[in-house]
Amino acid sequence: MTPRRVLLVLNQNKPEAVAAEAVVREAIASSGTLVGVAGVDGVTPELAREAELVVALGGDGTLLAIARVLADAPRPLLGVNFGRVGFLSEFDLETFLERAPGLLDRDAPLRLSERPMIDAEVVSGDGRVRHTGHALNDAVVTAGPPFRMIEVEISLGGERGPTTRGDGVIVATPFGSTAYNVSAGGPIVVPDIEALTVTPIAAHSLSFRPIVAPKSARIGLRLRRVNSTEVGGTSLVLDGQQQFRLEEGDEVRLVLGTRTTPLVRNPQWSYWRTLMDKLHWAAPPSNTPGGR
Repeated sequence: MTPRRVLLVLNQNKPEAVAAEAVVREAIASSGTLVGVAGVDGVTPELAREAELVVALGGDGTLLAIARVLADAPRPLLGVNFGRVGFLSEFDLETFLERAPGLLDRDAPLRLSERPMIDAEVVSGDGRVRHTGHALNDAVVTAGPPFRMIEVEISLGGERGPTTRGDGVIVATPFGSTAYNVSAGGPIVVPDIEALTVTPIAAHSLSFRPIVAPKSARIGLRLRRVNSTEVGGTSLVLDGQQQFRLEEGDEVRLVLGTRTTPLVRNPQWSYWRTLMDKLHWAAPPSNTPGGR
């Protein structure tokens, strides 16, 4: 057995994850080689280059943050879930501890799922690139304070499409389709399908419907009307964590890029079971006392 080099990342805002640090350290020391421990904000590409595997104690948000930091220097990410859903973090603590010897053995190949990321750039009306970023779940143009309707012209593959008036637009990967996208009425897309969903947020139209676009589609969101205040205002939000202020005339250009995040799969984890158990997918009305 050859020990695998591991970077341990801890979400210090989750008490259960903090409490589990000692036992996870012990498991890594027993079967692998611990090359470092960091909080989510302390992860850097330089630190991750020393590792062959990144083990993250937290939830899906923890993995999203790490994935963006390591977009240009990806490492296999294994999430131990202490959050609510766990679409990205497929292991619970018990399962990780049980499978640690095999996971931390370099001679045993990891079962990986390569998930493509959204490449995002903000281009001003005069053609200047004002901002670039990446997202594993979604890129959202959101109205922001003072929360008046904004206008966003949507284009696909360079062809001008509809203009939506409302609270914004969500562009999501299949993994991100079960996050903000589904809350806004967008479709659930199976992760193995390479596509992007485009979902309006509270569109002021009865005829605007979400769109599922192929991987090759280049999506443009041109801001025709924005909210502008000293604090807040219309913004591009990546994975619900990074925010960039938008101006009238800006175009947000989005594409499912070549960057991928390798996620370590749990053979006991089931996407469909997670949908049913965590999202109560297609569950019948509960038989509660006093109900009809």
